[in-house]
Amino acid sequence: MKRLYVIALVLLVSAQISAQTAPANYATALNKFKQFYNSNKPDSVYAMFSPELKASIPADKWNSTTTQLKTQLGTLGLTEFVEYTAPTAIYKSVFANITFLLNLSLDGKGKLTQIFFKPYKDPSINIPVDASVAESPVSLKTLSGTLSGTLAMPKGVSGKVPVVLIIAGSGPTDRDGNNNMGSLSGNTYKMLANELGKSGIASLRYDKRMIGQSISSTKTKELRFDDYVDDAVGLINLLNDDQRFSKVIVLGHSEGSLVGMLSCRDQPVKAFISVAGAGQSADKIMTEQMKSQPKYIADNFKTMLDSLKKGKFTPSIDPKIYAIAGPDMQPYLASWFRYDPTREIKKIKLPMLILQGTTDIQVTVADAEKLKKAAPSDAKLVIIPGMNHVLKEAPADRALNGATYTQPSLPLKPELVSSIVDFVKGLK
Repeated sequence: MKRLYVIALVLLVSAQISAQTAPANYATALNKFKQFYNSNKPDSVYAMFSPELKASIPADKWNSTTTQLKTQLGTLGLTEFVEYTAPTAIYKSVFANITFLLNLSLDGKGKLTQIFFKPYKDPSINIPVDASVAESPVSLKTLSGTLSGTLAMPKGVSGKVPVVLIIAGSGPTDRDGNNNMGSLSGNTYKMLANELGKSGIASLRYDKRMIGQSISSTKTKELRFDDYVDDAVGLINLLNDDQRFSKVIVLGHSEGSLVGMLSCRDQPVKAFISVAGAGQSADKIMTEQMKSQPKYIADNFKTMLDSLKKGKFTPSIDPKIYAIAGPDMQPYLASWFRYDPTREIKKIKLPMLILQGTTDIQVTVADAEKLKKAAPSDAKLVIIPGMNHVLKEAPADRALNGATYTQPSLPLKPELVSSIVDFVKGLK
């Protein structure tokens, strides 16, 4: 699980439309910001502020915020001009860990009146919907807000059709399988919905609570794993009540596999599909991941984990893992860690398909085998050669494998699609 929380510093100013060319002083200001940011000189950036911006942001707050940003984002590399609407110029800014849109506004003296980041979304993410598939928005009101999703329906099919509820993986992953932090733009779920629709199978994919267009009053420190389960159950019942569908199938990817297992219990579900689902509890997975970190970070995580097992939270967390194990995240982790997928999958008395790729660098074939061993005897396990965690063709090399996470044009592995379609169509 990976989450990044970035503090945006905004001073509102009036905007006037002008030509799409930024004045030369904006490039100068950008280069200075880049130099000072990369050399850990937030005070030098602060000296570029206008009196109005200084009045709204104290120097000590700016310095601490910038230090936190540097830890989360890494150094700033390539910057590319995007557009200019006076007095703001926008630049695509590629940091070591993420890509953002950097917004800079200057006054008549060349001083900064505004500086903030917005999520960057690669335009190539938008893929066309097949002509045989119709998409429409779906919303579900919950006690904490509204879930927003997309229903993909096959065209020209008479009678009722099966529908697959697609549950996304961990972190800020949206309904299409992307996130606004720039680290994931594979279009995985949108592609899957498209392929299912072409085969006469409907699907519903949705933005999780607090993600994308889903609105929630839940705060980060209030979020619990069971909230995701409750949301999935609500959508299952929404689909079951819809007379267009013959049966509801739950498909969970990555962390969504466990959400799916729990949401199937005592619900009107006809089958369950686990895709790249973990075969052990999340605390064990994260502990294993910490082995690649410096010892002092791994030790800090272990201290936090030991405290969680005793029902206590740890306020002091190393900045490098603050986003995934900070104080506000620890209640969620505690609620997540208590579930063991091998125990939960035993409780599902439904037809089941377990899918796993051999070049997945996040979840292993051994995980899938653990799920298969714990599942009912008639559960079907399919191992797909060369498929990685974003369900595409990828080599075992970590760098080349990871590069596919931000290549939205890459198609899904055909064996994945055919396995799901055959399984769904084979249900009675």
